[in-house]
Amino acid sequence: MDLTGRLLIAMPGMQDPRFDQSVIFVCAHSDEGAMGLVINKVADDLKLSDLLEQLDIDAALNARRLPIHFGGPVESGRGFVLHDPGYTSSISTLKVDARFSMTATLDILEDMAAGEGPAAALIALGYAGWGPDQLEDEITQNGWLIAEATEKLIFGTANEAKWGEALGSLGISPLALSSEYGTA
Repeated sequence: MDLTGRLLIAMPGMQDPRFDQSVIFVCAHSDEGAMGLVINKVADDLKLSDLLEQLDIDAALNARRLPIHFGGPVESGRGFVLHDPGYTSSISTLKVDARFSMTATLDILEDMAAGEGPAAALIALGYAGWGPDQLEDEITQNGWLIAEATEKLIFGTANEAKWGEALGSLGISPLALSSEYGTA
């Protein structure tokens, strides 16, 4: 099962409170493990302009005022930009699939500060990571639902609405979910 380019939706009763009602975009998934970005939780009051100032990058007046997301608990000081495939870094960009790319080099922030860069972007600090078979085990234990990722959900939906919208894409109401599970 390759979940690259898909969404993980946290089920109620998630054991780790950092992932309560999280929606994670899976950037890479293989036999060696998985890596993803939480796309619906923002870092408290941190904006792109604050990050640019900390990195001593001059921002143009037309630079976007994007929020910074809590991408996950791994390497929380490292930045990642999930974006449309129309932008490619001259240093390194991971093409996730035909709809999404991810760049983790400083040049994307410099381009965004100049009012350039990708047309659609989500900036995150840190990432969620799983070792071999760990994610599959969590899915089997009813920790995550899997849904298709859409540009609208990732880039065009309010952060507080993403969990409900992702569930809705599966025809599930958040009110219908239970933190209890069993086997048949």
